[in-house]
Amino acid sequence: MTEVAAETPRSRALALVVAAIAIAMSLWHMYIAAFGPPETYFFRGGHLLFALSLVFLLYPTRFGGAFVSRSIDALLLLGSIAIVGHLFVNHEYIVNRIIYIDDLNFVDMVLAVIAVVIVLEGTRRVIGWALPLTALVFLAHAAFVSNVAPTMLMEQLYLSTEGIFGSTLGVSASYVMLFVLFGAFMEKSGTGQLFMDFAMALTGHTAGGPGKVAVVSSSLFGTVSGSAVANVMVDGPLTIPLMKRSGFKPPFAAAIEAVASTGGQIMPPVMGAAAFVMAEFLAVSYLQVTLWALVPAILYYVGVFSAVHFQARRFGLSGVPRAELPRLGRVLADRGHLFVPIIIVLIGLALGYSAPLCALVAALSCLPLALMRATTREGIGWSSVIEALIEGAKNTLAVAMACACAGIVIGCVSMTGLGITFTQFVVTMSQNALPLALLLTAIAGIILGMGMPTTPAYIVMVALLVPALVKLGAAVPAAHMFAFYFAILSAITPPVALAVFAAAGLAKSDLWTTGIAAMRVAAPAYIVPFMFIYEPALLLEGDWLLIATSSVSAIAGVLCLAGGLQGWAMGPAAMWQRVLLVTAALLLIKPGLYTDVAGVALVVVTLGPSLLRRGVRSQPVPPSAG
Repeated sequence: MTEVAAETPRSRALALVVAAIAIAMSLWHMYIAAFGPPETYFFRGGHLLFALSLVFLLYPTRFGGAFVSRSIDALLLLGSIAIVGHLFVNHEYIVNRIIYIDDLNFVDMVLAVIAVVIVLEGTRRVIGWALPLTALVFLAHAAFVSNVAPTMLMEQLYLSTEGIFGSTLGVSASYVMLFVLFGAFMEKSGTGQLFMDFAMALTGHTAGGPGKVAVVSSSLFGTVSGSAVANVMVDGPLTIPLMKRSGFKPPFAAAIEAVASTGGQIMPPVMGAAAFVMAEFLAVSYLQVTLWALVPAILYYVGVFSAVHFQARRFGLSGVPRAELPRLGRVLADRGHLFVPIIIVLIGLALGYSAPLCALVAALSCLPLALMRATTREGIGWSSVIEALIEGAKNTLAVAMACACAGIVIGCVSMTGLGITFTQFVVTMSQNALPLALLLTAIAGIILGMGMPTTPAYIVMVALLVPALVKLGAAVPAAHMFAFYFAILSAITPPVALAVFAAAGLAKSDLWTTGIAAMRVAAPAYIVPFMFIYEPALLLEGDWLLIATSSVSAIAGVLCLAGGLQGWAMGPAAMWQRVLLVTAALLLIKPGLYTDVAGVALVVVTLGPSLLRRGVRSQPVPPSAG
């Protein structure tokens, strides 16, 4: 399920406690980003304790009456302090003991059980049942099918860095927290208005302008939130009514917003949280992940943008009159300096600085930059700093709990060898054929993503499915990017398409109609992952000439696919033209000289009649005799 909305604290005193904890959490992580992290258990344990404290204060239980529910929440808070405090107080004992050999004492065993229960409950409160139930299934498999000794399972999940306090929680603590804070400071500085005005000035006047505004602004908003549903809820109330007024049908307007917002998670320089997890898993810099994602992200948005353009041309939808739009020069003059924090991140990563440090410097620059100009100064004050610190901590909770709970899954998988078993199962099911294994992985990614956020869905796929793709010949980065993409695409794939649900609610359109429209708009996105599996050049791997030719061919294929599905080929396309365009698209998308030549030939055949008609219309009409 998607993230559950936090409740407003029941009293002013409780609200002050929540604010104090959230501010302390943000400042602690900012200090660590600047001066370096403490030892692993202190760093990850502190991050989890902050997150659990906020979860049980902001997401109270509904069980029983007021006294019972508050007592349960108080016990869970005390339990959270106990499980992390034990790691802090007995740190020397924990790091010096020999895992799986030294016996656990009674306190260790009790706290291990409490830790698992508390993490499962905290995750359930923030993101729903899907991920906790998945973790319980893996726990049951480890305990009752693989017959792992209970004490070994307790050690793995609680007293090692292979379970709850594993690398996934480390990613949340080191990377995600800082970039979420960066997004909160950007929002408070008024960058959202810059994104909207910039998109309006750039594309608002063109055919179907409001739809293109949604595409551009949502791709920019993605650098702030990294969440498809959050993007829809911020951008949609502005863009969807504008699209409907300009003539787009409500389902198509909602589909554009949902698909464009979903792409924010794959849009460099600031991608979704799963991108940071990928960097950790592959032991590469975050900059490397953004480079891998660059061409696929361009292909994604070229497909969405061209779908909007072709739909607008087909139905004769015009843009917004220039008189009603902001001028690009004025927008950049008034607010363009608010782009500087994003530039700071890009330059810092390119110079080799750590991603958390880049995010910290960029976050600290947001409000001073806003104060530099009178046009962006209004409403900026110390309250903006406090609000950004609080919102940054609150917005991290879903990822922090998902990463802690995913640690339970990873711990069980590594202890039971289930990953190897599942790899063998996928290889057998696909009959050693990579295309079939890719199809199975894509379906699994969409199904997993329907029930949980992108990050845990990607983590589960890495544990169970990605090794099979690598064994069958896929390059390691390509296999991880493949899993990443399909975990994201679940947000726009019916029957459970969370971004589509959010956008359809804003557009007041039918869910299924909107979902089908979203899949048509995003059709290239379902093919792009297969492309970079077979042509790693699209991940900027290999010779630059090959990278350039493969990218140009893929962009041409994406344009043809959008034209075929939206019914436009330099004019309204007949059915035979649409079929040929889709066929040409598939040929151009598939890497290889012969397929590219065949695809170009089909494009020429398809567009020939339209070109001839244009030529005839452009001929001067001879004067009449006499």
